[in-house]
Amino acid sequence: MKALDGKLALVTGASSGIGRATARALGAAGARLVLAARRAERLKELADELDGAETISLDVRDEKRVRAALDGRTFDVVLANAGLGRGLGPLQDGSAADWDEMIDTNVKGLLHTVRATLPAMIARGRGDVVILGSVAGRQVYPGGNVYCATKFAVRALYEGLRLDAAGKGIRFTTVDPGLVETEFSLVRFRGDAERAKKTYTGFEPLTPDDVADVILFALTRPPHVNVGEIVLWPTAQASTTVLKREG
Repeated sequence: MKALDGKLALVTGASSGIGRATARALGAAGARLVLAARRAERLKELADELDGAETISLDVRDEKRVRAALDGRTFDVVLANAGLGRGLGPLQDGSAADWDEMIDTNVKGLLHTVRATLPAMIARGRGDVVILGSVAGRQVYPGGNVYCATKFAVRALYEGLRLDAAGKGIRFTTVDPGLVETEFSLVRFRGDAERAKKTYTGFEPLTPDDVADVILFALTRPPHVNVGEIVLWPTAQASTTVLKREG
């Protein structure tokens, strides 16, 4: 028997990075997978690798589409992973379009996902909701402003969910990593690969597999054990502003 045999798991933002790595880990543990993301071609490639996985081309910002795709389905595990950052400059130079994209994806996208999936879990009296937060939801850093604000909101929503669904048999976990080498910086800097690469040079960052590993740990504890908050740093990173780089 594998740890998650027979469990139905939804992973949003599954087409790359932490979402993709966690989908692989859940699949290896026996879970049946529903993979959701905007990039349908990448989802199909992952689904082909993870035999039998279902895919949904989904933008979590679209509340009606999220409801249409997920309402009425009962998941054992929901990983609300979809999120992004845009820009790294002072607030006074910021872009309203970038702010909207981050707030709509990181905050409202989480709300839409949870609203569509949590009621069925509560009705059944069990389930796991794992939220991908960030150390940026615990410590603000220069240029982080609105992105950090969205991750502080994510942490508040996690705490609110624990209260609102107390005693309903649902486990809530927030996973808050430091620097993880993914496409995050490439997206943040709108395809500037050289600038994105510099984010992760001179030290060993976390990998998506590192984060997937701790998510799997939380999900496979006994039912009476809820690993609520996981903060995960690269050893070289002491805070959002203190990072030891070599050279």
